Amino acid sequence: MVNEISEITRRNIWEGILISGINPFGRLGEPDFLARIFDLAHLPSTDSRFKDAYSDIYQHTILNPGDWDEFWVLSDKRISLLFCDDSIFLQFLCETLHPVVRNDPTETTKLLQLYNEYLAKDGYQIVEKAKISDKPIFSGIKRGGAIETIKNKNKVIKKRLSAEYVTQQITLMESTIETSPYIAIGIAKELIETCCISILEKSNITYEKKWDLPKLVKETIKLLKLTSDDISNKAKAIESNKKILLHLSAAVQGITELRNEYGSGHGKDSKFIGLDPRHARLAVGSASTIAIYLMETHEMQ
Repeated sequence: MVNEISEITRRNIWEGILISGINPFGRLGEPDFLARIFDLAHLPSTDSRFKDAYSDIYQHTILNPGDWDEFWVLSDKRISLLFCDDSIFLQFLCETLHPVVRNDPTETTKLLQLYNEYLAKDGYQIVEKAKISDKPIFSGIKRGGAIETIKNKNKVIKKRLSAEYVTQQITLMESTIETSPYIAIGIAKELIETCCISILEKSNITYEKKWDLPKLVKETIKLLKLTSDDISNKAKAIESNKKILLHLSAAVQGITELRNEYGSGHGKDSKFIGLDPRHARLAVGSASTIAIYLMETHEMQ
């Protein structure tokens, strides 16, 4: 079976890890880390002094760490990260995030974002599948249709709002849906805020910084003449338009409440329990749809 995760992606990920300065083997060291994936006791040694791969790797990475360069796991035929099966490569990446290997959540988040940024190009992603001692365990999967739909919406937003900040926020929102839903929910709210502010500023309309999201959306809708009073009674779809506007307002209110209760941006106590990724997908998908609707209306006018 031909691998779908390309050699380019694998090299980029490994080089990204090295550039980050994060030790991919965490607190275990190379031989103990690799023994979680490979049966090193039954793999051959490249050094005639040792009987198996574990002893060989221990000698040249722990006892004499300068013997092999930092790219040896890519080319070593026993490990061969460049050409091993996709499943093994994904398992390798997931093990670098395992709580037994890594106890720094900041490092885990950075590596996860790095992996998903490159894996997305080949149609894969790493997501949280379970918890152990309240720490996440990860698994590599094919990217799903729901995520792709959200990404397609967000490509439109990126194109229309080219500000670097917005692009960064959308990228972060996409990458945290599965792993940190509360962050994605928080950014979903900020996305609508940014779109509304952009529309108001382009129209030379003054807004107050103290306005909450429902107020920002209300003023944007008023500017775009989308309120029920602005829709002609002669319009064939007046009732449908009114329903859409009502649902839009309800969605905005819902996203605001989700963010306040479960999203990022507000301090949480030690008993805080976040929502599932499906709730984040709903918030992100709704926010993207609302943002596109408002921006397209503004451009049409």
